[in-house]
Amino acid sequence: MTPLGEKLRAMRDERGVTLKEMAAALDVSSAYLSALEHGRRGKPTFTLLQKIIAYFNVIWDDAEELQRLAEMSDPKITIDTAGMPAQATELANRLARDIGRLAPEDLTWLSNELIRRRR
Repeated sequence: MTPLGEKLRAMRDERGVTLKEMAAALDVSSAYLSALEHGRRGKPTFTLLQKIIAYFNVIWDDAEELQRLAEMSDPKITIDTAGMPAQATELANRLARDIGRLAPEDLTWLSNELIRRRR
């Protein structure tokens, strides 16, 4: 599941909206919407994201959060470490190999640590 997919599912559940109902309202297939939620499809187009925002009638801050989550929801990432230190290439390869074995709390810790160090 992607960050956006997780949020969409939560918003649907909170409002009692089925996948089929939401898909019909957005003029997309329920299979596409399911794939978007489960991370089998990449981030939605800007137009679809705007339709989702309008569908849920969210306020400005929530709309920005959905846009941020969409940017962080590409399930097939490529990391170009050309020109970086060897440690960057090693880290990228280790992460690609081992990310599926990490517990959710480890993923949260790693993500928070990267954010902290970027400041």
